[in-house]
Amino acid sequence: MKTLGEQKRYSEMTEQELHQEIAALTEKARKAEQMGMVNEYAVYERKIAMAKAYLLDPNDFQPGEIYEIEGDPGEYFKVRYLKGVFAWGYRLKGNGEEEALPISLLKKPKLS
Repeated sequence: MKTLGEQKRYSEMTEQELHQEIAALTEKARKAEQMGMVNEYAVYERKIAMAKAYLLDPNDFQPGEIYEIEGDPGEYFKVRYLKGVFAWGYRLKGNGEEEALPISLLKKPKLS
């Protein structure tokens, strides 16, 4: 049983609870942005991305595939493997270092 003030993990939340959490975080991010609190805004954006990742199916993301990074046009990420809602891999224009991104930040590139 969670005590008062103890936050549920995103992995324990229902879809409805995740949507409510994303809405609350979005409102907090908007206020932080209006007040010029750049660091606080960035923290809320990361939390929103994490919560959104739990609404997605990791099976929709395949190792070896290349995805565009949401919010970073022209940046691409090659997935090596998935662990939970994180895709591990590397940025194509990066230094080759492995990193993990929430799957909510990955989108299929548009083929022109």
